[in-house]
Amino acid sequence: MTTYLRLFSATLLGVLMATSAMAQQDEKPKDAAPAKRPATQVGIDAVRTEPLSQTVPVIGRFVPTQSGQVAARVAGAVDHFLVEVGDQVEKDDEIAVLISNTFEWERNRLKAEVSNAKARLATSRAKLQLLDQELKRLMGLKESPAFSPARLNDKEQETVRAKSEISESQAMLKAAEAELQLGEIALANSIIRAPYSGVIIDRHSEAGAYVREGDPIVTMLDHNNLEIEADVPANRISGLEPGRILDARMVGGTELMAIVRAIIPDENSRTRTRRVRFTSAFKDEVMSSAANQTVTVLVPAGEIRDVLTVHKDAILNRGGAQLVVMVDEGKAAFRPVKLGQAFGQRFVVLDGLKDGDNVVIRGNERLRPGQDIVGNAMTKPQENPS
Repeated sequence: MTTYLRLFSATLLGVLMATSAMAQQDEKPKDAAPAKRPATQVGIDAVRTEPLSQTVPVIGRFVPTQSGQVAARVAGAVDHFLVEVGDQVEKDDEIAVLISNTFEWERNRLKAEVSNAKARLATSRAKLQLLDQELKRLMGLKESPAFSPARLNDKEQETVRAKSEISESQAMLKAAEAELQLGEIALANSIIRAPYSGVIIDRHSEAGAYVREGDPIVTMLDHNNLEIEADVPANRISGLEPGRILDARMVGGTELMAIVRAIIPDENSRTRTRRVRFTSAFKDEVMSSAANQTVTVLVPAGEIRDVLTVHKDAILNRGGAQLVVMVDEGKAAFRPVKLGQAFGQRFVVLDGLKDGDNVVIRGNERLRPGQDIVGNAMTKPQENPS
């Protein structure tokens, strides 16, 4: 009997607890709103107006700003070379050395000539000083019975001659000093140095060979300063002006910027093209390039016009239609658009959007109309790459 009472009490307690919970649930307002879901984070980008022009590819090539043969400035036999083909050198680095003992002895002889000229000038000055003293003594004897006008006249003539000798000695000294300077230059030029930084691409002599003044020693080019040269059709020149930035691509796909530096005013009558020089700047990391390497420059084919553009990641293809998701007062709003040509990362907008509209470019595939969204700008306005 006791066991039965215990089981009945436990059952009754469970029923009362369940009834109490149901009563509390019934007390909640029947019109209570469900919990609001947080807004979805998305990436957005602005529709913008920017300049656009059609482009045509023009084949160009890299050309060095400095290249050519390095010649001997003095004649002599080559003692030894300090570079090989392919070596990179800095400005004023030694390339080759001529046998210099002849130049050293010639320099020493010219030094002696300078010393001799200085001594001759000193002698002339001392002679003039002595004549001046004698002339003063004769002038002091004018009132004396022993005064001789003829002797005074002779001393005056000797003084004039001594002054002329001094001028001659001074001229000879300057000539000797100039000869010495030329000798020093010849000795210095017996060491052939790089006139600029670059790469040795050819050698024209060997140790022991005799070279005359002006003979080529090596050929080198400045591989660190390359420009792009392209033969642009004459009817495309109007779209170019110094400072204009164009897109260019190397054979391997590396992209770079070609900046118009100069348009050569010389038209090829057969091809109707003009040479245009561009300075080059790589868009990402600096890549190695070589002289005469092919590069394609995208030259404007017509006048620049302003167009409305949208980022390519904003476009959704649904049922054959092209849509974008706009940010409309914090909610997702789907809108059909009509697109034109693509350039770079953007499409030309023909209809459906206006300048300044914010469209979703990250996370738009999972959105529903009217869904709450919070947008973060993903890109910044850039210059037109054309």
